[in-house]
Amino acid sequence: MMAKSRIETTYICQQCQYQTKAWMGRCPECGSWNSLVETNITPSPIARESQKSFGESKIYSLSAIPQKDLERVKTDFSELDHVLGGGIVGGSVVLVAGEPGIGKSTLLLQVADSVARGQKAPVLYVSGEESARQIKLRADRMGINNEQILILPENNIESILSHISATKPCFIIVDSIQTMFTDALTGVAGSVGQVRESASAILRLVKSEHIPTFIIGHVTKEGTVAGPKVLEHIVDVVLLLEGDLFHNYRIVRTSKNRFGPTSEVGIFEMKNEGMVEVKNPSQFFLNENKENTPGSVVVATLEGERPILAEIQALVAPTSLAMPRRTAVGIDYNRVVVLAAVLSKRLGLNIGNSDIYVNVVGGLKLREPSIDLAICLAIISSLKNKPIDAGTVVFGEVGLLGEVRKVSRSDKRIQESKRLGFTKFITSDTIVNLNQAVKQAFSD
Repeated sequence: MMAKSRIETTYICQQCQYQTKAWMGRCPECGSWNSLVETNITPSPIARESQKSFGESKIYSLSAIPQKDLERVKTDFSELDHVLGGGIVGGSVVLVAGEPGIGKSTLLLQVADSVARGQKAPVLYVSGEESARQIKLRADRMGINNEQILILPENNIESILSHISATKPCFIIVDSIQTMFTDALTGVAGSVGQVRESASAILRLVKSEHIPTFIIGHVTKEGTVAGPKVLEHIVDVVLLLEGDLFHNYRIVRTSKNRFGPTSEVGIFEMKNEGMVEVKNPSQFFLNENKENTPGSVVVATLEGERPILAEIQALVAPTSLAMPRRTAVGIDYNRVVVLAAVLSKRLGLNIGNSDIYVNVVGGLKLREPSIDLAICLAIISSLKNKPIDAGTVVFGEVGLLGEVRKVSRSDKRIQESKRLGFTKFITSDTIVNLNQAVKQAFSD
C-alpha cells in the first residue's frame, strides 16, 4: 500500500518573510511578535483545486465589456438592503463581524429564512459553533420553521465544499470562519493561516458557482475584525454589527462595499423574536430626551447618507483630583480633550479645575466632526447651569482657533430636524465662531 504524500508546511513571518519549520512567538530576523503564520508549501490535491481561478481565464477589452445591472436579492429587511446597496448581489461574499452575543447569528438566520422563502430554493447554514439542535431552539424562539433551510454542523472546509457542490444552495451562511479548518494546514482552527486558507477556499467555490455567501467573523477586543487583514481584502462587503449589550439597539455599518456606497448604516432593535427594523432611528435615540435640562444638546449627524438626531449630554463638576478627569462615552476621547482646551483658550472658560463627562444617549457611537459644536455647547450649558431650548438642533465642526467650519448635507440635517418638530437651528451655515454660537444658544 502506497503511503499518502505528506503535506509540508512552513512558518513565514508576515513582516520580513523569514521562514522556519517550527512556530516561534517572536521572529528571530525582525523581532516581530506573533507574526509567523503557517503556510502550505506542498498543497494537497483539494487545496490545489480550491486555488484555481474561478471562471474562464480570458483577457477582456474594457470598452467591449457589456454593461449589466447587478442582480440583487431583496430581503425582508429594508435596513439591511440599504446597507448592502440595494440587496444581496449574486455571487458576492459578505463578511459580518461583531462582538459575541451582539446578534450576528440571529440576524443571518432571519435573512436565511427570508431568502429561502423569496427564492423558493434551499439555503445552507454552515455552523462550526453550534449543533443543529441549538440552531433549532433559536429558530423556534424566533418563529422560523422553514424546510428549505439546511443546517450543516461542520468545521472541515473540504467536507463543507463537498456538501455545497452536492446541494447547490441559492445562499450560504458560514458561522463562523474562525472555527473552520482545512486539511491542507496543520494549525488549529482560528489561526491566521487556517482563517486565510479557509476563506480563500470558500471564495473560490462560491464565486465559480455564483452563490451569495455571508461569512460571520469574530472581532478583537479593540473592535477590529479578528484574523488576517487579507480576510477583509478578499471579500466583497464588510459589515460591522455594533451596539451596546446593555441596550436593545443594533447598528449594521458597512466599511467596505464593492457594489454600493460605504459608511451606510441600518438600525435594528433586538427583541425575543429576533432583530426588528427601526424605521425612525432619530426618534429612537431621542425618546428619553428631557426638556430644558442643562448639559443636554440635540445634534444632527450623518451616518452615510442618512441623517440621525441624537442627544449629547455633558456634566461639568468640580474635581477632587490633582488632574481633572475627562471621560467620553460614544465619542472619541481625544476629541473631547481637544474641544475642552479650545473652550478654555478661546472663550476663557475656567474648566481647568473641573471634571468633564460627555455621553451619547442610548449607547450610540458618533464619529462625524459635525458633533463638535454640540459637545462644546453641552459642556458650556452644564458649566453655566443654563439649559438650551429643547427645540434646538446643533451641528458644526470646531477648529483649534475657535472657528465653526461648514459640514456637508446641511439641508438633509435640517429637513430631518423639522420633520421631528425642531424649530431652532445653530449650525455652521449661520455662525462662524464659538462666540456667536454661545450667544444664539443662551439668548433669552
